[in-house]
Amino acid sequence: MIALIQRVTEAKVEVDGRITGAIGRGILALIGVERGDAEAQAERLVERVLGYRIFPDAEGKMNLSLLDIKGEMLAVPQFTLAADTKKGTRPGFSSAASPEDGRRMFERFVFLLNQKTSNVKTGQFGADMKVGLVNDGPVTFWLQTSAHP
Repeated sequence: MIALIQRVTEAKVEVDGRITGAIGRGILALIGVERGDAEAQAERLVERVLGYRIFPDAEGKMNLSLLDIKGEMLAVPQFTLAADTKKGTRPGFSSAASPEDGRRMFERFVFLLNQKTSNVKTGQFGADMKVGLVNDGPVTFWLQTSAHP
């Protein structure tokens, strides 16, 4: 599984002009699911996203996690993160999970997040979403847990 995480001061996602999730200070996590991903990858990704130290401490060093600051999380499914972009000018999606597996794993990811923090909002799987954010820094990281060695 893949998470592209961004430290934000605010973020929101809209579907058909309706806001499905909005947060203040926290993390916007775009989530991609690869073929072969299972619960172990979702569990590890949740640990990494919630524990990744990307917020400044009193000295301004990135030393605090989302849980440390009691921040909010906006999780948005984004299958294009699993694209193969190694050659050519058009992405391939053979490494992405099927829509059914992608939905199941995204929902599992969100379920696990909700067990660790109550500040979780989401996008809508399979929808045409409009995502708005104010990236704080900017601070953006790519986190990946792989079912493949």
